[in-house]
Amino acid sequence: MKLKLSDFVFAAFSGFLTALAFPKIGLPFLAWISFIPFLFLISRLTPGRSFLTGWTSGALFYGVLLYWIPAVPAHYGHLSTVFSLLIYLALILLLASTWAVFGFAFSLIHRKRAGAAFVAAPFLWVTLEYILTHLLTGFPWGILGLSQFQNLSLIQIAAISGVVGVSFVLVLFQSLFVYSIRLSKRPPFALGLIVIVLVHLGGFLSLKKVPESGETFTAAVIQGNVSSDIYWNEVSTKDILSLFEEHLDLTRRAAGQGAKLIIWPEFTVPMCFTCDDAIYQNFRRILSQFVRDAQVTLLLGTNETAGPPGREQYFNTALSLGPDLTVSKYAKMHLVPFGEYTPYKKVFGFIQKMTHAIGEVTPGTEPLLHPFKDLKFGSPICYELIFPDLVRRFTKKGADFLVTITNDGWYGKSSAPYQHFSNAVFRAVENRRFILRAATTGISGIVDPYGRVVTRSEIGTRTFLTGTVSPSKKLTFYARWGDAFSFLCLTISAIFFIMSLLKRRP
Repeated sequence: MKLKLSDFVFAAFSGFLTALAFPKIGLPFLAWISFIPFLFLISRLTPGRSFLTGWTSGALFYGVLLYWIPAVPAHYGHLSTVFSLLIYLALILLLASTWAVFGFAFSLIHRKRAGAAFVAAPFLWVTLEYILTHLLTGFPWGILGLSQFQNLSLIQIAAISGVVGVSFVLVLFQSLFVYSIRLSKRPPFALGLIVIVLVHLGGFLSLKKVPESGETFTAAVIQGNVSSDIYWNEVSTKDILSLFEEHLDLTRRAAGQGAKLIIWPEFTVPMCFTCDDAIYQNFRRILSQFVRDAQVTLLLGTNETAGPPGREQYFNTALSLGPDLTVSKYAKMHLVPFGEYTPYKKVFGFIQKMTHAIGEVTPGTEPLLHPFKDLKFGSPICYELIFPDLVRRFTKKGADFLVTITNDGWYGKSSAPYQHFSNAVFRAVENRRFILRAATTGISGIVDPYGRVVTRSEIGTRTFLTGTVSPSKKLTFYARWGDAFSFLCLTISAIFFIMSLLKRRP
């Protein structure tokens, strides 16, 4: 069967609808139907043609989802518009290959065992999302389940499976629907409906559980609304002092409302506790005096250094300063490629030569925890929040709650900050921990262990938020065992694939 223009249109339509399910547009119901045209299509095409149409679907999906990417290297990296668009195009074509491989594998199994292909579909999809999370530097930005972050009953399954469990349910439902239509059998679709009801029922019952009783405390997140257009080496000392005082004013007000833990965002004011510069030492003295007098703990986004002169290492750091002046530091482990470092320099070194916007940050080595009273908390930084397995390592190590600091100001009021915030909801559910999120320009917020947004800010506002936090010491299945569900899907996908090679369909 030859490929028709209509085939590519249907494939593109699926990708486009799926992208619309994600924030900021946020039409999550589309994720329940968007795969149907794609599945109908690849169930009648050869594996090679399914690969091509799958790539088309994926390209439209990522093209729409990540439309905000070209503006970042063009504006902040001073790269040409053409080169920025080429980077964007290369990225979406690479990411779209997951859809292409899915189409190929589904079609291959379908040619030998038609019914098995529809059952295999959700396992294949989760396998590819797992690979996308870990391959090369990993980029799990478009995980399908993230589109459902507001469906509280559904997403409770993430405490067992991680966010990919929600992806599994979405693909399973649509795959069984297409199976029923293609083979004129009602039971598969009925089974899909039963799964949906059971998952939602289980989530509903989880939401009704009485939370752990124990010590609670008031915490606050600061949002100073500092533009990412600022180049700190070009800002006067007077202006930096003014920004610092603005943040300190918000902090005093938060402390006045009873906050005992106060979080500043990433890169909101230039600070370095290990540097000898007079301005940094002055900041440390002022903040030390404040926490001692107010008896609060501050978590700050700083840039710390280590090593001898001329061979310094720089660390993107979450630094905690306690009321007894104890200091604990966590250095970001998973850095932003082409932002904080250049991956595979032998291949991509030419990009670094074209822009001065790529940093030379040294990654941290372990998920260190910060003390707070008799508790401990973890502080994944910015980009790290999109990696479920990385965040759960803080919980497994003993974090009673989680804090994340970020700077999403690079993306203005595009969809990116909204998409990034949806990850905080899932990390809270996966770990059953409160998450406090301080973002330089927004979205800041506090999310409870069941994914309910207690409070959140608007983008582009200068504000602070307070809320009551209940620590927890229990470990969810996901926090304890990590990507066990993904490994199960990978194993079952391999079995389906091998079976398709061993026996032809009658």
